Amino acid sequence: MKKNYLLSTIFITLFTFSFPVFATGTSTTIKTAKDDPYLLLELFGSAFEMTRKDYVDEITDRKLIESAINGMLSALDPHSSFMDSDSFRDMQIQTKGEFGGLGMEVSMENGLVRIVAPLEGTPADKAGLQPGDLITHIDDETVMGLNLNAAVEKMRGKPKTTIRLMIRRPNKEPFEVTLERDIIKIESVRSEIKNEDIGYVRIITFSENTAKNVKKAIEDITSKVGTDKVRGFVLDLRNDPGGLLDEAQGVTDLFLEQGEIVSTRSKKPEETVRLSATAGDITNGLPIVVLINEGSASASEIVAGALQDHKRAVIVGTPSFGKGSVQSVRPIPGYGALKITTARYYTPSGRSIQAEGIQPDILIPRAEIKEEEIIKGYSESNLPGALGKKEGEKKKTTEKTVQAAADKKTEAKEDTKKDYQLNRALDILKSISVYRQKEQKI
Repeated sequence: MKKNYLLSTIFITLFTFSFPVFATGTSTTIKTAKDDPYLLLELFGSAFEMTRKDYVDEITDRKLIESAINGMLSALDPHSSFMDSDSFRDMQIQTKGEFGGLGMEVSMENGLVRIVAPLEGTPADKAGLQPGDLITHIDDETVMGLNLNAAVEKMRGKPKTTIRLMIRRPNKEPFEVTLERDIIKIESVRSEIKNEDIGYVRIITFSENTAKNVKKAIEDITSKVGTDKVRGFVLDLRNDPGGLLDEAQGVTDLFLEQGEIVSTRSKKPEETVRLSATAGDITNGLPIVVLINEGSASASEIVAGALQDHKRAVIVGTPSFGKGSVQSVRPIPGYGALKITTARYYTPSGRSIQAEGIQPDILIPRAEIKEEEIIKGYSESNLPGALGKKEGEKKKTTEKTVQAAADKKTEAKEDTKKDYQLNRALDILKSISVYRQKEQKI
């Protein structure tokens, strides 16, 4: 309380100038106020005093100041914000790969909370939430009028408690989901061997030790399959909302012999930073296919963009999210921290990721199969463009054809467990591998 009182005293002292300077309405006064930050601070001081005096409910000075700072930052872009001590502590825990909540990366869009990506295996993922979904209500309260931090704070809570979210999804009626909060433990890297000779590495998020874990995964796969038998690797960055820049650099560096990985550019040219690869490709030049989608953001886009520009990998899937801005966290001892957008990311060829995203070399939409379509078998008609067609009248069938249809339905249900985009990525990698082998023989 002593700090709050001191802070209040400072603002009262600084901002109790005469108010009429803003009431004159003369062009000279407006111009001076517009150009002089000290006079503009008088405006802030007057607003602060009026609010603390006349607001209908009691409100602390600290709450007013923190809200004012947050409003200033959030008006600039969706990613700049003020974090109080609790939020700052949560962010530090999150980068270490363990935190409490629903398990999704979010941003603000036209006053609503947009889901950038649900993290795999979390309550948000299990509830079927998707990148691009908009949260309109939290426990029946609208999110309109809230800033991002306030909305996130409402979604946080003790593990095992429930929360209801109203979701708006394109081409679908708004619907409600109930989620149970949990402690989110993120295993940032998962891997397995596909088709006996292709390495599959999934990066869920770029937290501490992600690059180290990717390196270990590739080495383990190579050891199990055999150096001379591995066809290549699929790097899955779908629904990866990003994370730490140095981990994105480290992952990319695993696959490049040399060259720039990413540059960050601020409004001061002298502060441009260029990050480059060091010698050594952990795969010895084997083919790489990178999977991305609209939930791939930030650090994921850095990796995909660098490997694409260096022609080191084939990028497959759908366009990425397009978050190409850099946020720097500036701690304020005793109060929390400011998260400020300080630069933009650029790929090695000079492309800005911001609001553009990474365009895949081969566009492969996510396929969905409807229950009533399963009997038809898995074909081109099951792709997104075919969804929405009305089911025709069912034909009369004999007992024999009914059994055959049931068998096909069982087979197709197994197909629904498969990942269409991943299967296409594996096919592409096989094709590249075969082509390279033929080139070597020639």
